[in-house]
Amino acid sequence: MTCPVIELAQQLIKHPSVSPDDQGCQDILIQRLRHTGFTIERMPFGDTLNFWAYHGTGTTFAFAGHTDVVPAGDTSKWQTPPFDPVIRDGMLYGRGAADMKGSLAAMVVAAERFVEANPDHPGRLAFLITSDEEASATNGTVKVVETLMSRHERLDYCLVGEPSSHQRLGDIIKNGRRGSLTASLTIHGIQGHVAYPQLADNPIHHSLPFLQELVNIQWDNGNEFFPATSMQIANIQAGTGSNNVIPGKLWVQFNFRFSTELTDTEIRQRVEDMLKKHNLKYDIDWWLSGQPFLTCKGELVDAVVDSIEQCCGYKPEISTSGGTSDGRFIAKMGAQVVELGPINATIHKVNEGISVSDLQKLSLIYQRIMEQLIK
Repeated sequence: MTCPVIELAQQLIKHPSVSPDDQGCQDILIQRLRHTGFTIERMPFGDTLNFWAYHGTGTTFAFAGHTDVVPAGDTSKWQTPPFDPVIRDGMLYGRGAADMKGSLAAMVVAAERFVEANPDHPGRLAFLITSDEEASATNGTVKVVETLMSRHERLDYCLVGEPSSHQRLGDIIKNGRRGSLTASLTIHGIQGHVAYPQLADNPIHHSLPFLQELVNIQWDNGNEFFPATSMQIANIQAGTGSNNVIPGKLWVQFNFRFSTELTDTEIRQRVEDMLKKHNLKYDIDWWLSGQPFLTCKGELVDAVVDSIEQCCGYKPEISTSGGTSDGRFIAKMGAQVVELGPINATIHKVNEGISVSDLQKLSLIYQRIMEQLIK
């Protein structure tokens, strides 16, 4: 007999829902949840499909996730077609298996079991699902959260099904994330012939002291919850491609992953002060994709830790490492937010996969968390 969690995960993987094109995945989830008695509210914005679903009233615990996936890339490098889910050697393979259609299947099946066993449960069980987490993240969770906040919806606890685990299921849970701030900087000079540097102004040469200082700065030391703020140069471009032309401008892009020890305003000010100190002619554009957020120990963290201990036999590490997630938007509602999902070793890679036994166990962990919080 086919396991319901595996069966639903396979069904979702078959739909090539490359962000933000949902390709019918949300219809599958909505049909399952509606059959279980959930009230469904579709919330499309622009090119993105979203929905909010709930069962019961009162203190609210929500699952959050996304139906979209990243492109499969060169499909000839996959052992089997990326959107043809295959079980091989105890693993379910397919694009989205780990990030995060497996988690969605585990959530929905856990909710079905919970509601069947507790049809008149106290509190409210909810789902917040989007289809643009992997792309621009502009018409998805952020817009749903804005809508829910505008009508004063209650959200007390939220579990995001991102693949948080490292070496074994549940060994790491995320109780926060660093902020992310990107700068696109253009240093202006004067183009000219390399044989006549006195008639030109080389922006590469002039920018080197600034870039060296930028790389060497220790922005902070982090704190008990967050590692130190980091800065990485991601892109740098200059020149015409010719070996005898001094470029007229240099473009460089760098990103900060910052802790709660700093604000984005402080970072911007310090960088721009440095640019002025080095007498550079510049234009700079900033993009803040997320503020840092943190859920300290409390009911949600305790319930997640206990559920992993009971189902897996070990205690998880609580971490704020890694990139951003939609948790940064949900935290604005004042909710406690934790991320818990499968092992992330194959996400966004060729031959993405998830352990079949892990996926079944993940659904049991999710169910136990519900049983502790919705009471």
